[in-house]
Amino acid sequence: MVTPLWRVPLPEWPWVPMTTHAEVLTPDEARMMAAQGELTIIDVRLPVEWERTGVPQGALAISLQDQNQQPRAEFVADVLEALANDPARPIALICARGHRSAYARQLLLQSGFSRVHDISEGMVGGEYGPGWLARELPTEPCTD
Repeated sequence: MVTPLWRVPLPEWPWVPMTTHAEVLTPDEARMMAAQGELTIIDVRLPVEWERTGVPQGALAISLQDQNQQPRAEFVADVLEALANDPARPIALICARGHRSAYARQLLLQSGFSRVHDISEGMVGGEYGPGWLARELPTEPCTD
């Protein structure tokens, strides 16, 4: 059973938890696993970012934040709905540079999701690697 968001104490924002190697996927690994139907990629960036770069091919676009860049109360419920109410379905989260996806991962784990990975390089890259775009992996316009 998934814990309602209002019962989950939110980590302090911005908060980036430590992740183990097994929880982190490179963009190439995530793309391959998604193509094989092994997981669903969820882009947690803001809509303006989706418009600028597109989203990873086949990814769901579910923003972690509202227009004021604060965590959305509906985020967990929106992810659960997108996964057909199956919190055990494997997912990989991506943002711009890996910070918001790490925060979202922790939030989902605290809410009862069990198979949540982080694409820590993000779309544009940063301290964890070059990112989805620099690796020239496919994107598509966001229609959400």
